[in-house]
Amino acid sequence: MSDNKPYDVVIVGGGHNGLVCACYLASAGRKVVVLERREILGGAAVTEEFHPGFRNSVASYTVSLLHPKIIADLRLSRHGLRIVERPLANFMPLPDGRHLSFGADAASDTEQISQFSKKDAASLPRYYEMLDGVVGLLRATLLETPPNAGGGLIDAWRALKSGRRWLNLNLEQQRSVLQLMSRSAGEILEDWFETPALKALFGFDAIVGNFASPYHPGTGYVLLHHVFGEVNGKQGAWGHAIGGMGAITQAMAAEARELGVELRTATPIAEILVENSRVTGVRSADGEEFRARQVAANVNPKLLFLDLIRDTELAPEFVESIKGFRCGSGTFRMNVALSELPDFSCLPGTTQGRHHGGGIIMGPSLEYMHDAYEDARKNGWSERPVVEMLIPSTIDDSLAPPGQHVASLFCQHFSPTLPDGRHWDQCRDDAAETIIDTVNEYAPNFRSSIVGRMVLSPADLERKFGLVGGDIFHGRLSMEQLYSARPLLGYGNYRTPIRNLYMCGSGTHPGGGVTGLPGHNAAREILRGERH
Repeated sequence: MSDNKPYDVVIVGGGHNGLVCACYLASAGRKVVVLERREILGGAAVTEEFHPGFRNSVASYTVSLLHPKIIADLRLSRHGLRIVERPLANFMPLPDGRHLSFGADAASDTEQISQFSKKDAASLPRYYEMLDGVVGLLRATLLETPPNAGGGLIDAWRALKSGRRWLNLNLEQQRSVLQLMSRSAGEILEDWFETPALKALFGFDAIVGNFASPYHPGTGYVLLHHVFGEVNGKQGAWGHAIGGMGAITQAMAAEARELGVELRTATPIAEILVENSRVTGVRSADGEEFRARQVAANVNPKLLFLDLIRDTELAPEFVESIKGFRCGSGTFRMNVALSELPDFSCLPGTTQGRHHGGGIIMGPSLEYMHDAYEDARKNGWSERPVVEMLIPSTIDDSLAPPGQHVASLFCQHFSPTLPDGRHWDQCRDDAAETIIDTVNEYAPNFRSSIVGRMVLSPADLERKFGLVGGDIFHGRLSMEQLYSARPLLGYGNYRTPIRNLYMCGSGTHPGGGVTGLPGHNAAREILRGERH
């Protein structure tokens, strides 16, 4: 398959999808090289020491969406990956001194919600049943290549297959799909529940990585995107990789090496090489050329087409369409080293409790989340942001010195572009202080317990990890950018206008998160493309 070239496939970008793609190609006998810009592999799924003695998953920070087929096929457990379920899915401290703990077990959930509303407790099983029906339909598409607009018989067959799944749903399930794909999460949740805290707990998933109000149409799908996953066979659960998210990508890299993949770090790419509308390889920033029959790009589509390929190789209308590919998730990330656990006013004490091991959400209502978005849209960031805090050292003592802890703060809403000509480099620390103040309202010892921190604004996320606009999904999960239209209608099958150039990153179906699915699906299409 080498066609007299040193490599069969060059993969640009050593994030998790690039590594997954490389492993599947190498297992099929292809000679593959992965070229990563940074000094370490893993993209945004990495573990780094950010303060002496303190390590954390510095960007992506929790596990659920990583597909079990990929865990098995790449023998990640054999390479040391161990994922443990959180002891609690979520903990929400409330301004009135109460709290809502959620996701330990069905009986505990019912008891917790009954303290707020017996009606909501009775509605919860039916809500889950509705979600399961819709998520089951979407899960069926995850390992597939979407039917490509304007394609041939294969794409017609794929479209027919998708249509049959729709017809197999009952009428109530079809209604639920339409509502969740088109309506706002806020409207949907208000149809089901009356408790503000419960609606906010579910509604948080609709704004994670999404620069939007929970009342924006289409946020129902983003809510769905976060419940695709599973941990150790338990659907909808969330977990932690022992050693942090870097343990996932290091296990993938170990499998790649065993399969003979060449892994190169500190190798930024300057240009995708094209001759006669066909890819021939890549050129690194220091001038080294890597020639190959095929190239797979594990980078944001905007970076690929606007920065790495000469304009003359692409049709002007395609370039304009890519410029319109929407990125920007309103995310601000902090990693903090703590001398002690947060002492929450609603559950006092710094002795480790079950509530310290869940996703701690500070954003008590959908209205609060809406106001945070509006504030950020007008002023650049919210003075009362939505904050999720995880303390993985409560599960994994390898991350911090004995008796001390690390916490991940995942915060919304922080506009990718600030008004009045300001830049995030000027405002980063002010925004960080706002976040600390917000957590301190619920846990008054938080500020004084901080011994070190890493602050990542949207601009930092773009520079460090290639997340355009700080977008954790490599492109918004809006209806016009999903399935066959991700990244563009006509190019939803991992292919590009340039022959033998493929996309294998989260800017393709099924979207962002540490899933490995774009890499898996793209590898299949690359192998199929050899026959055409």
